[in-house]
Amino acid sequence: MEYRQLGASGLRVPVLSFGAATFGGRGDFFKAWGATQVEEATRLVDICLDAGVNLFDTANVYSAGVSEEILGRAIQGKRSRVLISTKATFSMGTGVNDYGSSRTHLIKACDESLKRLGVDHIDIYHLHGFDANTPVEETLNVLNNLVQSGKVRYIACSNFSGWHLMKSLSVAERYGWAKYVAHQAYYSLANREFEWELMPLGIDQHVGTIVWSPLAAGLLSGKYRRNQPQPDARVAQGGSPIPEHVVSYENLYKIVDVLDEVAGETGKSIAQVSLNWLLQRPTVDNIIIGARNEAQLKQNLGAVGWNLTVDQVKKLDAASDSHPIYPYWHQRQTPLLNAAARLY
Repeated sequence: MEYRQLGASGLRVPVLSFGAATFGGRGDFFKAWGATQVEEATRLVDICLDAGVNLFDTANVYSAGVSEEILGRAIQGKRSRVLISTKATFSMGTGVNDYGSSRTHLIKACDESLKRLGVDHIDIYHLHGFDANTPVEETLNVLNNLVQSGKVRYIACSNFSGWHLMKSLSVAERYGWAKYVAHQAYYSLANREFEWELMPLGIDQHVGTIVWSPLAAGLLSGKYRRNQPQPDARVAQGGSPIPEHVVSYENLYKIVDVLDEVAGETGKSIAQVSLNWLLQRPTVDNIIIGARNEAQLKQNLGAVGWNLTVDQVKKLDAASDSHPIYPYWHQRQTPLLNAAARLY
């Protein structure tokens, strides 16, 4: 397993982490992801550890906290060998303060996550989204306090806009508080908007990227092909975190055609090629892989230990390219001024 420094932090993480959103299966949305229970979860954790994958990602809202509970039981006796990432911000109740990034909510959410996980600290604590109703200073102050208290080792964010992240970094620097070391973001061959602003920001500010849904909720798994019926998978069951309008199926099939070609050249699966492409992108330090069973997990683990050639990467780049909105199309006209473009 390859390990990379997470952003500008001193923490080294494996390039693959295991996403525990498939644990629990509570509610229609997460039931479509999976319903892994403790026994199978323990087996999946052991397979990951044997492969060198020691980072496990969850969130308090996954199956209304059940994912954290199952992960906590699956890692019993192994805490010193694992890194845990979890998240807060989204609603965990019906009360007026049961959501957001306020001091009131984050302190409560962190304590409840620690209890469900059965641990005394969280290695990477994410804000699951940006709360525009709470002052950034309040949010970062409480996160800094959680770090100083020892309950949290590193802080990160997820699903932020560029200005959300840049403002947060500036405020943290102004007061000498803990900074976000990583941004957990959606990025895949099917959707590359992450490259327009968030990637250049990450390069400039040394913020690592943890990629969620690297296979576009299964669209890049090899199951979706032109002129074939759609499989009865997570998208069809209403469990996709990616809105239907975001992905153009005609563009998807064009990408899959090239993935087929590269898969044939490498002897790897379409999913493995898709994941390997991401591992060669700037700022990407970790990719979250999910699995409902051992077979899926072992296949995803095969995405590491080899690399696509430069020509293969270029073919996939060309197939998945899209026309950006303003001002990014204007900036693209002068690639020599673009930090990200120089690294491809």
